[in-house]
Amino acid sequence: MKVNQSEFIISAVRPEQYPDDGLPEIALAGRSNVGKSSLINRLINRKNLARTSSTPGKTQQLNYYKINQDLYFVDFPGYGYAKVSKEQRFAWGKMMEKYLLGRKELKLVMQMVDMRHEPSKDDKMMNEWLRHHGLPLVVVATKMDKIPKTRRAKHIKVIKQALDLRPGDLFVPFSSEEGLGKEELWDIITRHARIDKYAPEVMDAEGNPEEEENTEING
Repeated sequence: MKVNQSEFIISAVRPEQYPDDGLPEIALAGRSNVGKSSLINRLINRKNLARTSSTPGKTQQLNYYKINQDLYFVDFPGYGYAKVSKEQRFAWGKMMEKYLLGRKELKLVMQMVDMRHEPSKDDKMMNEWLRHHGLPLVVVATKMDKIPKTRRAKHIKVIKQALDLRPGDLFVPFSSEEGLGKEELWDIITRHARIDKYAPEVMDAEGNPEEEENTEING
């Protein structure tokens, strides 16, 4: 997907602050310092739209970024940062839970894990929670460039086993430095966001565009 326009919209903490234009939303969740901002910047070919920080736990709201007037990336607060108070972690947790379970515009959650390490207890809990609630999910293993090529398959296997991923579960190894995994991830994003102008046209047996079936039920 070619990104022609991207902009930061708002840092939101309450539903009434969320955008109301109905565009599909892609949430990014992961531990502090897992590389969410770097991933956003790589996907949109910008160096600093999403601000990276050497201070974990800095993101404390849901940060909305509009892409091509087509969708939003919603950057979550990083979980698992010990120096944040229990009260603050609880508040963040409730905010994230309310969004994840109640936001109809949410089309996909990208759970990001650090490919260099086995998924943490927080990573496992988040993955189990997302799957329990049936949320559309792709696991993105970041910082692949930090792993020698000969060891990447082993690290991928460790992550998949730790998260109990099954065949068919979406999983993308990714490098923000080198752009590895970028096209595969964009393909997953556009399919879940159902951005029609980027999706291949579906043809019938005679080579004509198929009409979408109306399955609306009145009553």
